[in-house]
Amino acid sequence: MNGSNGEERVVHEVAMVVPKRVLEEEGNCVEVLVTELKKRGMVVDRVVGLADEFLKVAAPLETLGNAAAELHIRKPTRLGIDLPFEMQGSEAFFRQPDGLLFSWFERFRCYQHLLYGIVNCGGYDVTLKLDGREFCWAAGESLVRRLESEGVIKQMFPLHDEFKRKELLQTWALNWWNFTNQPTDQIYSYFGAKIGVYFSFLGMYTQWLIFPALLGFIVQMVDFGSLQFLALPSFFVSTILWAALFLQFWKRKNAALLARWQINCLVGPSQGYRFLGMEWSSLPFPKELIKNIGDERSKEKAAYQRYEWFAYRKRFRNDVLVIMSIICLQLPFELAYAHIYEIIKSDVVKYILTAIYLLVIQYLTRLGGKVSVKLINREINESVEYRANSLIYKVFGLYFMQTYIGIFYHVLLHRNFMTLRQVLIQRLIISQVFWTLMDGSLPYLKYSYRKYKARTKKKREGGSSTGKIQIASRVEKEYFKPTYSASIGVELEDGLFDDSLELALQFGMIMMFACAFPLAFALAAVSNIMEIRTNALKLLVTLRRPLPRAAATIGAWLNIWQHSWYAYMTKKANGRSNQGSLQFSSWNMYSCF
Repeated sequence: MNGSNGEERVVHEVAMVVPKRVLEEEGNCVEVLVTELKKRGMVVDRVVGLADEFLKVAAPLETLGNAAAELHIRKPTRLGIDLPFEMQGSEAFFRQPDGLLFSWFERFRCYQHLLYGIVNCGGYDVTLKLDGREFCWAAGESLVRRLESEGVIKQMFPLHDEFKRKELLQTWALNWWNFTNQPTDQIYSYFGAKIGVYFSFLGMYTQWLIFPALLGFIVQMVDFGSLQFLALPSFFVSTILWAALFLQFWKRKNAALLARWQINCLVGPSQGYRFLGMEWSSLPFPKELIKNIGDERSKEKAAYQRYEWFAYRKRFRNDVLVIMSIICLQLPFELAYAHIYEIIKSDVVKYILTAIYLLVIQYLTRLGGKVSVKLINREINESVEYRANSLIYKVFGLYFMQTYIGIFYHVLLHRNFMTLRQVLIQRLIISQVFWTLMDGSLPYLKYSYRKYKARTKKKREGGSSTGKIQIASRVEKEYFKPTYSASIGVELEDGLFDDSLELALQFGMIMMFACAFPLAFALAAVSNIMEIRTNALKLLVTLRRPLPRAAATIGAWLNIWQHSWYAYMTKKANGRSNQGSLQFSSWNMYSCF
C-alpha cells in the first residue's frame, strides 16, 4: 500500500513463482494458497508466464497495520516516545518521509509475517494436490513453508513499484546535472536504510573530493618556482586535515539522517543488533554447553570463559589461515607481476598486462572471499553483525594485498617516481573501466541469457514456430533479472559489499599515494560521479528490487576508512623524521624532491 500525501493505492510488492496449472483438480495447492492469502486480507493478482505462473501479492494498509501490531513493532509517536504499533491509534505515529505509515523494511517484515503465518488451524491434516501428486498439510504447519519444501513455490522476491521506480529514474539515475545531489529520502523509502545510508555517504564523499581535486590539480600543473619544495608537504597536510574533517562531518550527517528517518538503533556487544523492533540476537550457545552449566556461580562463570576462549581461538585460527594464504599464494603472484611490469618497455603492453592482471586477480580474490565465508561460518560470533564485520575485514585484507603490494614493490625496491605515477594512472583508469563494465554489463547479460533460455524452452515445447515469443508481463521480466548479491556469496552481505569495497580501496589509494600523483583526487571524483549513476541504473533497471537490510551506519567500512587515514597520517609523520635516509616508503615520496 503506497501513496503520496496519505493517498492510498494498492501496490503489489511481493511475487511468488508457482507451476502453471495443467490439470483441473479439487484441492489444488495453488488454489488453496490463493484462497488463504485472500483470507489473510491480501490482494492477489495471477499472471501466467511462459513456463510458470506468478502470484503478485499486495497488502492494504489495514492488513499491514494488523501484522505490525502482532509483531509488536515499535514506532516513534508525536509524544516523543516509541510505542508498539496499534492500528486504532495510527494517527499518533509519525509517517515516513514519503508520507507512508510504514517503511519498506517494516512492510517487508509484515509481508513475511503474513505469508508464513498461514497455518492449518483446522486441527486435522489437509491433502493438497498438484498435477496428480498429493502431499499432506499437517495441522499447525505453515502452508508457505510446506509448499516451498515440496517445490511448489519456486521463489519469492520483492517487486518494483513502477510509479516510484520511474520517478527515481528521472530524479536520480538519469539526472546527470545534479552531479552529487541525490534524493536521499526517496532512496531510503524505496530501498531501505542500508542502501540509503550508502548512497548518502557516496554523495557526501564525492562532494568533499572537489576540494582536494582542485588543490591536486594546482599542485600538479602549476610551477611555484623557488617554493616548489613546499608544494607537496603542504598538499599532504591539507589532505590529512580534509580526511579528518570529512569523517567527523559524515558522523554528524549520519546521525541527522537517522533522526530524519526516525531510526532508533542500539548496537551492543551483549544486545545483538536491534533495529526498528527487530533483533538480530546473539547466536545460541551449543546445547552441550548449556547442559553442562550448573547451578553454582563458579561453574557457570568457568563455562562461559571456556566458551569465550574457544570462540577467540577459532577466530585467531581463521585469521592466521587468511594471512598465510596471502603470503604463500598471492604474494608471489603479485611480486611476479610487479617485476614483469618493471622490465617491460612498451606502454601498450603494460596496459594489456595490467588488464589481464586485474581479471586474474579478481577471480583469485573472489575465491579467497568465498573461503573466508566458509571459515566465518565455522566461527562463534556474538551476532550476525559481528560475523559480517569479520567477513569485511578478512576480504578487505585480501583485496588490500592485491591492490597495493605491486605499488609497494615499485616504491620500496625500484624507487622510480615516474614509474609509480604511471602505475597509479593505469590502476585508476583500468580499475574504473573494469568495475563499470562489470556493474553494467554482467547483470544485463545474465538477464538476456535467462530470457533466451526461457524462449528456447518454450519453442521446443510448442514445436516449430515462426513468430517471436514475447515476454509481456513485467513480473516475469523481473523474475529473469539477477539478484543484488555480493560476488563472494549472499550468506552475510548483499551487493553493497562489492560497492563499499571498491570505494574503500579507492580511498586508500588516493590517500596513501596522494603525493606521488595529486591528480588522483580528480580522477576519483569523476569516477564516483559515474559510480552514482551506474549503480542507480543497476538497481532500478537491470536488477531485482533488493531485500531491505537493517543498518544504521556503513558498519565496519567506517573503521577501515578511519584506519586508512590514521595509517596515512602516521606514515607521513614518520617520513618527515627520516628525510635524510634512503629507506623511505610510499607515504613520504615527497622527500625525493
